[in-house]
Amino acid sequence: MSQPVSDHLTESIPVWWIWGYWISPMMYAQNAISVNEFHGRSWSKPFADQNITLGEAVLTGYGLFKEKYWFWIGVGALLGYTIVLNALFTLFLTILNPIGNMQAVVSKDAIRNKDSRRKSDRVALELRSYLHSTSLNGLKLKEQKGMVLPFQPLSMCFKNINYYVDVPEELKKQGIAEDRLQLLVDVTGAFRPGVLTALVGVSGAGKTTLMDVLAGRKTGGLIEGNISISGYPKNQETFTRISGYCEQNDVHSPCLTVIESLLYSACLRLPSHVNDDTQRAFVEEVMELVELNPLSGALVGLPGVNGLSTEQRKRLTIAVELVANPSIVFMDEPTSGLDARSAAIVMRTVRNIVNTGRTIVCTIHQPSIDIFESFDELLFMKRGGQLIYAGPLGPKSRNLVEFFQAVPGVPKIRDGYNPAAWMLDVTSTQMEQILGVDFAEYYRQSKLFLQTKEIVEALSKPNSEVKELTFSTKYAQPFCAQFIACLWKQNLSYWRNPQYTAVRFFYTVIISLMFGTICWKFGSRRYVI
Repeated sequence: MSQPVSDHLTESIPVWWIWGYWISPMMYAQNAISVNEFHGRSWSKPFADQNITLGEAVLTGYGLFKEKYWFWIGVGALLGYTIVLNALFTLFLTILNPIGNMQAVVSKDAIRNKDSRRKSDRVALELRSYLHSTSLNGLKLKEQKGMVLPFQPLSMCFKNINYYVDVPEELKKQGIAEDRLQLLVDVTGAFRPGVLTALVGVSGAGKTTLMDVLAGRKTGGLIEGNISISGYPKNQETFTRISGYCEQNDVHSPCLTVIESLLYSACLRLPSHVNDDTQRAFVEEVMELVELNPLSGALVGLPGVNGLSTEQRKRLTIAVELVANPSIVFMDEPTSGLDARSAAIVMRTVRNIVNTGRTIVCTIHQPSIDIFESFDELLFMKRGGQLIYAGPLGPKSRNLVEFFQAVPGVPKIRDGYNPAAWMLDVTSTQMEQILGVDFAEYYRQSKLFLQTKEIVEALSKPNSEVKELTFSTKYAQPFCAQFIACLWKQNLSYWRNPQYTAVRFFYTVIISLMFGTICWKFGSRRYVI
């Protein structure tokens, strides 16, 4: 036979790179598998006129047949590599320190020192003085926690909101004749400063759809109706500057700490006239407001792997939006996936924010008694996108219970029963059929609906104390400031993720050099096999 292929390949590899062939675990694994495969029965036929099998001929062509024990050599080498690499991994974990602070809490002494510095800080004192001297158009606020930058309390009202989407072709083939599907039907209501409003309904009722329409996050479909911000028509470009939206999924950079995540959001979204000292003081006060001070130096980490817990991530999501100093905040199921204790902590955080005079709207799916009664007002929707209740809950949900108990045939609520679960039960589609009542129509004929319309009409008229929203620039920060903030964040993310950075350097630099030198002048060589 001609000279084995492996000999040609070995000669082609520069002498200073041949060590890479012998130390590679992949080489031993590939050779062991090849030897084991080609010595099998399927390759045992004689090869031409030579006294070797077909498999042996193939192995000889690659220079492996002359090594009888290649299979066991490969197995032994892989076993040795396994022992060595695991030993080195254990050694490195024992000796080397991680980059960054992986702990979830800081010491009490560090917290006390930070609090003492903040209390004596001039910027913090000025901002706190502003908070106690600001009135919110006569709105009586509850006990306030922390302080905020100056913001304009704004109301939001909407009248006869209808939302249509195109019917997919798959549904048309199933017999649906309409070209458009209506998801919201004549929805009217209002959100006011210092009032915590809940959007409640069964799955498919349109809670998130309504909130997305009001927040301007729906880019498709047809929207009808009027939306006003403190009496002025809503302009989406200016509305995004004074609003925040907390999504149900908490997405954060795992390699940043809590305070760095908030500083990054503040650098991009606070106005350019806010200096660095005021910005940092505001971020620290927001952390105090959402009770994240003990976690300020903790890495966010990966969900379910390391870093913050699910409840702590939810509070961080709220804080990221809050450092933009919004007047109106939308929250999509902030207690979803949390246990009772974690949900109570999140709702306490939300209440702290409401007490500063902001307008907060939350979608909630089957809340507990404690969570449900922490809300001030309720927008209750039934399947099909229709409102069946919009108004105050009252102490222990008294207003809500009295409204539905007035419907003929609706069973009374039992003592200690969850009002949220009760209202979902008595307003279900099955109960409507049994009672012969359309709860949406019943609500439109009630005094509560007239009161809601009066509130909407009053809030639809501009107030002399509130000016229409205008901004001189499209974005809060100029391009250079945005670029620097993004560069700072990416630098931290890469620096604290050495595994990812090492792989990038390895593949872009080392691998390129290695293959470039190994394959140097390959095209000028010719071999006859």
